[in-house]
Amino acid sequence: MVERAKKIMNTWIIVPAYNEVRSIQSVVVSLLPYGKVLVVDDGSSDGTWQAAKSAGALVLRHIINRGYGAALVTGSNYAVAHGAEIIVHFDADGQFEATDIPTVLKPIMQGQAEVVLGSRFLGHIQGMTTLKWSTLKLAIVFTWILSGIKLTDAHNGFRGFTSRAWSKMILNQDLMAFSSEVLDQIIETKSRFVEVPVTVRYTEYSKRGSKQGSWPALRIVRDIFLGKFIK
Repeated sequence: MVERAKKIMNTWIIVPAYNEVRSIQSVVVSLLPYGKVLVVDDGSSDGTWQAAKSAGALVLRHIINRGYGAALVTGSNYAVAHGAEIIVHFDADGQFEATDIPTVLKPIMQGQAEVVLGSRFLGHIQGMTTLKWSTLKLAIVFTWILSGIKLTDAHNGFRGFTSRAWSKMILNQDLMAFSSEVLDQIIETKSRFVEVPVTVRYTEYSKRGSKQGSWPALRIVRDIFLGKFIK
């Protein structure tokens, strides 16, 4: 499946990264068999971009920390402008498994979908707290009510897009509210989408830092409302 995807579709994997020097090299190396890896260093101060480049990634840099959504927009737009046919969003902290990429690519390759959304609740979860589980389930309900899109996992950063589907979306949220804005745009642009099972592993490292925040569960709920009502 991987070789078929590489031959027929030009796949770029976009990795937003902020102070991820401890994990970025292993993440990049795991992704290289599946497509061109583009790391967007979002104003890191710890050598993230050098580590990503030495591991084999193409690297773009924000000179200041603009946020998760801004980094994904920068990377995805660059990839599409340089010939990407499929773009995949993948986190830098090691929570996702690169071996799930063929699962994400398959519905696009077979013409079944224009957007593919990873779901940890259809796949495998390791190390999730009860608070996180409860809040993610609540986020599913909020997303259904506010956006009209019914999912099994409403806040997962593992996604795939055709370049055409991505190019139709208007995305303005720089921070984590980007994740909710993407779902709104799927509806707005009438993009065909499916969910697929993916693995998410929560480690002490991946649960720390600015991406998750001090109150990660509450931030997820906050970001759903921000993404819906603040443009």
